[in-house]
Amino acid sequence: MKKKANIRPSWDEYFMNIARLVATRSTCMRRQVGAVVVKGKQILATGYNGAPAGLAHCEKKGCVRQKLNIPSGERHELCRALHAEQNAFLQAAKHGVSLDGSTVYITNQPCSICAKMIINVGVKKIIFGGDYPDAFALDFLKEAKIELERFADCK
Repeated sequence: MKKKANIRPSWDEYFMNIARLVATRSTCMRRQVGAVVVKGKQILATGYNGAPAGLAHCEKKGCVRQKLNIPSGERHELCRALHAEQNAFLQAAKHGVSLDGSTVYITNQPCSICAKMIINVGVKKIIFGGDYPDAFALDFLKEAKIELERFADCK
């Protein structure tokens, strides 16, 4: 009897699948996003979008941006939640983990605020899934020479 071949995911598939799983913890009413920061095939930190620790989630408090009909990608300061990348970076900082030279897998393209944080924490490569309406972020990342790659099965 022939043994069935074990089909292992590539490293990119593996980490993007984990980012998708992390996104399922999101408490955002508009978009569920997950991020996984990796270096040397080791996970350094994860994050999903949601309210700061200990505060009521958006699903309980309501979404101000939704109430005001603010389009996606605009007026981030009115959002109750932190973005997935922000939560991953804060988790790393809280535990004293350097992200310098890392890769971040994100279920969506980063916004301009997260792009600036990505630059400053030393991420060298971003692998992302879906789009996000923020061309300004792409300009920052290009200027900083950070490699940006759309995940193959998200085209």
